[in-house]
Amino acid sequence: MIMMPFLYFPEDKTEYIPAVITLVIFLVLAAFFMRWMMKKSKRDQENFEQEYHDALNQAQNNDNNVTNSSSNQ
Repeated sequence: MIMMPFLYFPEDKTEYIPAVITLVIFLVLAAFFMRWMMKKSKRDQENFEQEYHDALNQAQNNDNNVTNSSSNQ
C-alpha cells in the first residue's frame, strides 16, 4: 500500500504532544470566551430591559389591544 506523501504520521508519538497541548489551550480559551460572551449577553439584555422597561410594557399593551380588538370583529 502506498502512503500519500502529504500525510505524515510520526513513528515517535511524542511529536504529538505539542499539538495536543495547543489543542487543549485553544479549547480552554474557547470555553472561557463562550462563557464570557453568554454572561455579557445576559447582562446587556438585562440592562436593555431595565432601560426600556416602560417602552416595552407600552408596546406589549398596544399589541394586546390590537389583538383583542381584531378578535372582537
